[in-house]
Amino acid sequence: MSEDIELLTGQNQVEGTVTAVLFRNDENGYTVLKLDCGERGEITAVGCMPGAAPGEALELEGTWGRHPSYGEQFKAEVVTRRMPVGEKAIFEYLASGAVKGIRMGLAKQIVNRFGEDALAVIENEPDKLCEIRGVSPKRARSISEDFRQKMGMRRLAEFLSEHRLPLSAAMPLYNRFGDLAVDVVRDNPYLLADRSLEIPFAQVDALAIELGVAGDDPQRVESALIFELDHNADNGHVFLPEQKLLNATAALIGVEGDCLAQGLDALIERGEVVKEDIAGVTACYPAGLYGAECYVAMRLGEMCRTEVMPPDGLGRLIDAIQREQGIRYAQQQRTAVELAAGRQVMLLTGGPGTGKTTSLRGVLALFETLGLETALAAPTGRAAKRLGETCGAEALTIHRLLETKLDPFTGQLAFTKNQDDPLEVDAVIVDETSMVDVSLMAALLAALRGDCRLVLVGDPDQLPSVGPGNVLDHLLRSGVVPAVSLTEIFRQAQESAIVMNAHGVNRGSVPQLKNNTKDFFYLGRRDAARTVDTVVELCQSRLPQNMGIPAEQIQVLTPTRKRGAGTAALNRALQEALNPAVEGRSERAFGPYIFREGDRVMQVKNNYDLFWEDPDTGAKDLGVFNGDIGVIQEVTAGGITVSFDGRLVVYPPELLGELEPAYAVTVHKAQGSEYRAVILALSDVPPSLLARGVLYTAITRARELFILVGSGELMAQMVDNDRQTRRYSALRTRLLRETGQEA
Repeated sequence: MSEDIELLTGQNQVEGTVTAVLFRNDENGYTVLKLDCGERGEITAVGCMPGAAPGEALELEGTWGRHPSYGEQFKAEVVTRRMPVGEKAIFEYLASGAVKGIRMGLAKQIVNRFGEDALAVIENEPDKLCEIRGVSPKRARSISEDFRQKMGMRRLAEFLSEHRLPLSAAMPLYNRFGDLAVDVVRDNPYLLADRSLEIPFAQVDALAIELGVAGDDPQRVESALIFELDHNADNGHVFLPEQKLLNATAALIGVEGDCLAQGLDALIERGEVVKEDIAGVTACYPAGLYGAECYVAMRLGEMCRTEVMPPDGLGRLIDAIQREQGIRYAQQQRTAVELAAGRQVMLLTGGPGTGKTTSLRGVLALFETLGLETALAAPTGRAAKRLGETCGAEALTIHRLLETKLDPFTGQLAFTKNQDDPLEVDAVIVDETSMVDVSLMAALLAALRGDCRLVLVGDPDQLPSVGPGNVLDHLLRSGVVPAVSLTEIFRQAQESAIVMNAHGVNRGSVPQLKNNTKDFFYLGRRDAARTVDTVVELCQSRLPQNMGIPAEQIQVLTPTRKRGAGTAALNRALQEALNPAVEGRSERAFGPYIFREGDRVMQVKNNYDLFWEDPDTGAKDLGVFNGDIGVIQEVTAGGITVSFDGRLVVYPPELLGELEPAYAVTVHKAQGSEYRAVILALSDVPPSLLARGVLYTAITRARELFILVGSGELMAQMVDNDRQTRRYSALRTRLLRETGQEA
């Protein structure tokens, strides 16, 4: 039999009695247990089964799998639970420690005294427990409260299972609503549409209709309006025009008429939505994004109006910095350093080869000369690492700079550093600003002291942020924020076809694909299958053997996740070629992936509670962020250990859904990163992704070598398509207002 996990076909059902709980995460309910299935024998079951304990009868629906290390396992997706019946089963349940305060001795006494009514007594008549010697009223109440809590969790889990909703929602719902969770959800099913629960709106809506919610019920209408705003925020929009919002909501839930406008009015009255006429439209904002956009405009407006007194002898200082660095600045670079000396906020922009790094080092050196404590930051871990290496100083992600945490009461992101506890620095330099969305920019500005300087660095031709807004673009187009745009391509950079082709693409010129150079190559392939085969060959043998570039320093990019040459197909092929299954190399299956020691993986969502440790430095902290790439160091029964540039993170089984293979990633995911060699797989790409910005971003990720594998025609289509999807944001207009320059 293969060493890989064997996934057996079809949906399966099992039922039996819990004999032992091997592992449980009390925060999310993920459980590994043994289940006695009678004639079938004892099996191992895994899944979200909060509070499950020995003695319980379970009916499970899910899928079977077999792993070489852990044996046959049943992954439960739907769980139906029955309380133990009969004195023997009740005793086993209580003796297991399932109820806090009851162990084997007391369990035996309770069952002897109350028989099959034992559980009913514990839940409804706890005072009767005092009939047993040694049980005080206080202890009886404590036992009953713990049992009722578990019953509340049980009822909630049963409710979710009955309606085929993810059991992972059970713990957060119970933590929020306690024993009343089922009643609360029945009363307002749309509470399940909370983004943190990750339940599709269509599924929540279907449940609501099933429970008798009318089509034009205010709860339904208002939830649909909020969903549309949140959904569009995920697509980059800070607001939606009112009519567009109403039309989209009408299409979503199939209702028309006054109920939509009434629902919107109700949300506005409660402060969940803000409506404002701005930038020529009637804009509807989620309240949080409205506050963020207004704050960014207000704070940057203040900083733009603030002039800083340049030091005496600025020219001599810059000359001294040049001598120390062994360089002579070009005029644009010198202008950038001079601007940083006299303004509280500035933009420094430029494409590859224009000297952004040199200018940045000059600004940092000037700040140090002036005695300014300066923090370096970037949106992603890789971008921060590159910034730190470039400047020869420590750089942090913006999240770590602001000391990110998750508010346990709201479940929302929060920052320790804010207006009440600002950063203890005199200046902040942020690289890859194009990746910063409006919410993160607001949080950063809130953490700056009133006199703190801010330098925003970026390439305006890169793809915009994944989150809402297009901050760098709006700052530049406003003309309000002092800016230096580096346009001169230096002689050394002109020798790089990567640099020159990137600038050419940006101007609308298609690279000359027949003229392969030392660092820019084109390998034409007619279909997706041949494209994938060629990419694998390049990574496995041609580049390591012919150019001395090992596979771990090659990053494969593609515009799309799906289709024949998307990330899914590429990752399967690359894993098989670069890190195949061999004896002694542990692995674990999760969903569609097999995670194997040595695999390159990516964190695909922000997790502010994940603990990491750097064994070399002793540093410890919380937080792993969307886009971080690491390598699997160890696979054990307890989970998977991943190294993110030396920071070790242990993923328990229930968190493996936050990892994906990263031999190949989308161009969007590669923003902020730089790789020694980049291979762009370009075959069978959806038309919506054939955009100039995508190609430009892919090319500029390569430091030494760029190879296009696939269709030259698709590349030409990308160059020709300079249309940018409009993002609804009014930041530019607000900046102009703040500085007295009405749009």
